[in-house]
Order: sequence, then structure tokens, then C-alpha cells
Amino acid sequence: MNRRPLIWFAICWVGGSAAAAGLSSRGVMLAAGAAALLALAAVLCRQVSWQLAAACLLAVVAAAGERMWADARNVTALPDLLAAAEADGPRAAYAAEAEGTIVSAVEVDGDLVILRVAAEHVHVAGKAAPQEVRERFMVHVRLAEQPEQAVAAGWKRGDSIRVAGELSLPATASNSGGFDYRRYLSSQRIHWLLKAQGTAAIDAAAGPRWTAAALLGRVDHARDWLGAHMDKLYPSDQSGYMKGLVLGIREDLDPVQFQQFSRLGLTHILAISGLHVAVFLYALGGLLRFARLTRERILLILLLSVPMYVLLSGASPSVIRAGLMAVLGLLAARMGKLKDGLHLLAAAAVLMLAADPYFLENVSFQLSFIVTIGLIIGVPPVRKAMPQWKRGKALLDLAAVTVVAQIVSFPVTIFYFNQFHALSLLANFVLVPFISFIVMPLGAAALVIAIPWEPGGKLLAHVSYYANDWTFALVEKLAQVDGLRTIWASPSLWWVAAFLALLGIFFKLIGKYAGDNSASHIAAAIAADVTVPLGGTELYDTSSDRAKPGLGLFIISAALALMVFYAYKPDLFNKNSSVSFIDVGQGDAIHIRTASGKNILIDGGGTLSFRKPGEEWRERSDPFEIGSKLLVPLLMKRGVRGIDLLVITHLDSDHIRGLQAVLETIPIRRIWWNGTIKDAEDAKQILKKALEWKIPLYAAYAGMSYQMDEHTRLDVLWPPRPSRKGTDILADQNESSVVMNVKLYQSTFLFSGDIDSTTERSIIRQEQLRKEETRKSETKIDVMKVAHHGSRFSTSDEWLGFWRPRSAVASVGATNSYGHPHPDVLSRLAAFGAGVWRTDQHGEVRFVISEQDVYIDAGQ
Repeated sequence: MNRRPLIWFAICWVGGSAAAAGLSSRGVMLAAGAAALLALAAVLCRQVSWQLAAACLLAVVAAAGERMWADARNVTALPDLLAAAEADGPRAAYAAEAEGTIVSAVEVDGDLVILRVAAEHVHVAGKAAPQEVRERFMVHVRLAEQPEQAVAAGWKRGDSIRVAGELSLPATASNSGGFDYRRYLSSQRIHWLLKAQGTAAIDAAAGPRWTAAALLGRVDHARDWLGAHMDKLYPSDQSGYMKGLVLGIREDLDPVQFQQFSRLGLTHILAISGLHVAVFLYALGGLLRFARLTRERILLILLLSVPMYVLLSGASPSVIRAGLMAVLGLLAARMGKLKDGLHLLAAAAVLMLAADPYFLENVSFQLSFIVTIGLIIGVPPVRKAMPQWKRGKALLDLAAVTVVAQIVSFPVTIFYFNQFHALSLLANFVLVPFISFIVMPLGAAALVIAIPWEPGGKLLAHVSYYANDWTFALVEKLAQVDGLRTIWASPSLWWVAAFLALLGIFFKLIGKYAGDNSASHIAAAIAADVTVPLGGTELYDTSSDRAKPGLGLFIISAALALMVFYAYKPDLFNKNSSVSFIDVGQGDAIHIRTASGKNILIDGGGTLSFRKPGEEWRERSDPFEIGSKLLVPLLMKRGVRGIDLLVITHLDSDHIRGLQAVLETIPIRRIWWNGTIKDAEDAKQILKKALEWKIPLYAAYAGMSYQMDEHTRLDVLWPPRPSRKGTDILADQNESSVVMNVKLYQSTFLFSGDIDSTTERSIIRQEQLRKEETRKSETKIDVMKVAHHGSRFSTSDEWLGFWRPRSAVASVGATNSYGHPHPDVLSRLAAFGAGVWRTDQHGEVRFVISEQDVYIDAGQ
């Protein structure tokens, strides 16, 4: 430990910062006490010097103290308004005017403009005078007319600005495991959204020239200028990709293309990182050496060029990490004191977290450091364990890097992104070197040449056209192999930490016992615990007290395999059923997990669009869509890798539009729907996709029953059986909604679509006749989905009296303009003694059903 003090100091710094981020004050004190005892024990056992132990303990305390200090200061300067907003609920919004400085690049996307403002004066309606505060706002400007796009494009970082609009709190995660926008903005030290209508609500003017924001604004301008040159060099279907690859500008990436790269684990290529910095330094160093500059001057020029490259490429956490490591490495090389990569990485981690402790929660930061550590620790032993061929050495080196990167990134990837493609290894092995060492340098060289000589730049860029076409074709082909794409539930943090720790031990064992031609020997040693000679030496020294290497490798390999199996099947022994009413705003989406682990999805929500002809300019490059942004990520986080039954109650947009993304991402085995067709594009697309992918479609009708497993039964109550063959075209779908009972163990749930009281009465008459025929009298149910989101004309007294529900759930949007759920409906439910749960107030409502009881989990 004494040999690498900086590494242990960095580990303790990260540990202290993580403890302060995840524990209470009391927990942090206990953690610091435990660290002190460990340090004392290490000194007494002579594992470390007292100086290193003291430094490590200081790192824990300093990092924890810095994070706690940052949290204490990371509060709004408008506490009274915050208290009022929390009391008023999700609809709370207050007329306000803020004056300050633009402190971010201005994003213009369709009819939406997004920027960040550091305010110095805020005036909230109802207060006597403007307050002098230091408050950051996330500003959203909704444009009214297309010419306003050009006006907004003229705003830049560093400008002075006055914004008049409405202040509101960012949304929290209303679904378990969902994205928490408020927490995300809080990590950026932002606590309010300020929404303005049109550029008339904005008054922007040039600010002081030499502030930090103004200087960064010039960098933004340079990036935009370079991006515009890239647009001239490449066709529209390639320019966004090349801007992301060379400049780190990801706003113009095609969302479909990005999704394909994401499925194959290739998005790191589009995020400027250590590889890009290395290629940049290698190319620039080669040019400088060609110019016959001295080593000292080359190092100095490279040292000065790295910060500019970091700024021009967007300064993401991964590129900051790579840039810091490069600067530290160049400084050490210039001083003749270059240390190993782990020391540079440790120094970069401490410097970044000291500058901003919230970096620790950034996914890019975590992936960048974890993968880099894995490569430094894992590649040498893995490469040593591989054949030592003289020919093909470069390919073996590349294979070692690719394999280690895939294994190390695997736990973090499934934790955050919940999917892993078996072809990811092949895609990374083939495409990463091809893109990094051919396409990216070609694009960068074409851009540099095009600045003074555009025809020359276009000529060089033309060479990479075909390379990009080949890349896109291969990525699309591989991404379409859905049979090799796996979906994983998000594992716990302890699982990620344990997996990475075991992986570190595995690498250490390989490095300890690998030798010449050792690949086959290690495989044999793992398979059988025997002594294996390696070039005249033995893998196992019988005279030592150490455990046999084959046994150690076998135990660690088995442990890793068991952990992977556990992560893939975390609910293997969970025999509970669950019903989750997911908050999708004004719409329905209900996920049912049966006792045997099968999945039922009822509807998929949908974002309604009121776009008029001629308003195509309002379209955004990657608009918010319930299915792709909310429903699919939630289902994947819960490990839903297949939907055994999809029930489409009816074909209205707020029930089906989100299903497009579900169909494209998660395998579906069968579909029930109401047996009609609606003359609407989204409805036709859903049915067309189902037919294209050969998903069995069944028209549901009253009297149908389905025993999904031993403890799950579905009974369809509505619509009635069709009187003739054929499919009707039906514009008004509500009264043809599929209504059904689902029995899970001894509990019954009623799902009633969007029917009104007239249809409710018809169902009651039908059920009364059925009861007379079957001589059954019990109709009481446990949970009722309130029909039509709580419309005034549904959930009648007669309906409630017939079913007598214990609880009811209303799936409604927090800001819906329909007044759902109507007060009359709530009064009727209260009169019958039914407990009411609302997604607009409680978020996702989840019922866990065991053989003995039902547990309600609401209010995320």
C-alpha cells in the first residue's frame, strides 16, 4: 500500500464523498469512525505507514465534509416560494420576472428553446419589490412563430437577459425507478423552471466581454462555426454523426441511429473521451515532430492544446477526465517523472471531485473512470494469458482491450441502461478501431483543411462517405438481431460493487499465474485443480501454503457466473403478483406481473399532439414520447424482457401511442384488442406493426377467459361478441373498450377502459344474467380502475353498487385540462367507502399480491 499512496488517497476521497452523498449525517460520522479504526488497524499491522493512514483518513473526512458543505449550500434562494409550491402541488406556477446572465449554450429545437440563467434579481408576482438573489433557473421558451427561431439563435452565453414567465418546480420521479428531473437539476444547482411564451417575453443584450460566461460563449460560437463547416462537408444523414464524433456536438444526432448504436453498446464512440484525446494528441504530436520541433516544445504545445480541445469538444465529464490525465501525464513527462496510469487517474478523480463533488453521480464520470481503471488493471494480465503470437499481435492486443472493456462496463451498463447485446463485443472489436483511427481522423482532417480550402476538405470528406455508409449498414444489421439482445433488471449497488471487486480479484489471479502460452493452461487449471507446468515452471508450487491457482480461479469464475445469473433472474423465487398503475400523464398504462413471472401490459399511454398543418417547424429532433422516454425504460428497469399478453383496451392515442416503442423494443407474444379499426395514423401503425412482426392478434369479447398460470385468470366482460364477421371502422372508441377482470391469487382487479355509465349499465345487465345462469352471487372486487380517467359520466352509483370495490385507482395527468377526476366521481367513491389512489397525486400506484394479502405501494 505504501508504494501507491496517491491511489489509496483517491480511493478514500471517493469513499468519503460517496458516504456523504448516500448517508445521513449520523451515517457519515459512523463511516468516518470506521475509517479511523481501519486506518489504525492497518498501521498496527504494519500494512501502511502512519503518514499514509493519516492522509487517507484526512481524504475521507475532507471529501465527506466538502460534499456535506456543498449540499448545505445547494438550496434555493427563494425558500418561502418553495414552501408555497410544495403546498400547492404539481400545478403550482407563479408569474415571475428574472434578470441575470445566460450561463449555458442556447439550444433551439423546433418550437422549444432551452437555456440556463444565473439570476441576480427576481420579482415574483405578489411581492412588493424585486429580490436581489443568486439563483439559477432552467429556462424553457415556447416559440409562437417560426421567425422566432432566428431570434433565439442570436442569444448566446454571457448575454444579459430578462425573462418574464412562470416559475414552477421541476418534476420529481412519479414512477418507481423513473427519471427524477428535480434531482438531476439539483445536482446542477438549479431548483426552478422558468417557462416563457415566445421571444417577446425575453429581453437579451450583450453582456460584459471578459466574464467566464462570455469567454465560454465564444467557445460555443467556435463550436457552432465548426459544426456549420461540418454540415457543408457531409450530407444531412451523416453530418450529425460526424459532428458528434469529431466535435462532441450530439444535438443533431439522428435519434434512431443513436438508438442502434446504444443497443450495441457503441455510444461511447460518440462521446468524446480518452480515445479521442489520445488520437488528437497522437496526430498533433506527429505533425509537430514532422516540423522538427524539440521534445520540450512539443510537450509544451500539447500541454496547452489539451484544454482548448476539452472546451471545443463540450467538456463532458469523460473528456474532462481524459484531458486532466493527459495534462498531468504531459507535465510529468516534461519533468521526467511520468508515473503509471493509475496515478494519473487517481489524481484526475481527486481534482474533479474537489472541484465539484456532484460529478460522482454523473453516469459519464462513473463509466469513464470505471472502464479506465478496468483497462489499466485488466488488460496486461488478460493479454498475458492470451497466445503470444508474433503475427497478429495487434489483433490480440485489440481483442484484450475490447474484452476487458466489455466485461468491466457490463455491470454499470445493465445498472443504467438495462440491456446488453451479445454482438456488442464483435461490434466494438470491428468498429471502434475503424472509426477511431480512420473515420474520425479523416473527418477532423477534412474539417481542418476545409477552413482555408473548402474544396480540398470536401474531397477528403468524400473518402469517409462510404466508410460511414458501411458503418451505418453494419450497425443497423447487428442491432436488428434482437434474439441476441438481452434485457436486465437494474441490479442493486451492492451487486455492482461486488461484481467489480470480484473482477479485480479475477484479473489479479490471471496476472499472477499466467505465463507464456498460458491461455490453455489457465483454462485447464480452472477446469481441473491440477499442477500445470508453464515453460519449465509450475503454476502451483506444492511447497507453498498458497491455495491452488486452479481452485482460486474456479471459485472466482463460479462466483462471477452466479452473480450474472442472479442479475438476470433476480425474481426467480418471487411468487408474489403485482399490479402497477404507471403514471403516464393523461392516459393508461398498467403492468401486471403474475406469480409465475409472466407479464401483462394493459395499454401504453401516449403523448397527444395538436399540431396543425403548416407547423412542421415545431417538430423537435428528439421529442418527448411516453413509450420511448418513460414506459420502455421503466419496463426494462424491472427486467421485463418479454410481454406475454398485451391488452389494447381501445385505439385512442392516450392509450396506444406509447406502444409503438414497446413493440420495437420488447418482444410481445400475443395481443388482445377490441376488434375494431380506427382511421388514425397511430392506430393503423400499431396494428400494422403487429402484423408485420407476426404477433398473434385476438379480438377480445365478453365471455372470453384465459388462465395464464395457476394463480392468474382473465375474464373479458366487454365488448359483446361481434354479430358478424369482419372488422368495423370505429371513430368513437371509448364505448368499445375492453373491460375485464383479472384474478391474482384471491384478489380481483377490474380494468374498465374509457367506458361511460351507459356501457356500465349494459355490462351490469350482462353480468346479472350470467350470475343467474351460473348461480354465483359474489361480485365484490378488490381494486377498480376508474373508468375514463374519472370522467363525470362514468363510475356511476349503479356501477359502484354492483362491484363494491375496496379501492379505486384514477390514472390522470397532473396538469390535465379536462378536470379529471371529476369531483362527482370522487364523491361517489367516497360514499361507497372505496380508497382512492390517483397517479397525479400519488404517482405510480402498485399493488403487491401474495397468497395471503394485498400490499399497496403508492406515493413515490
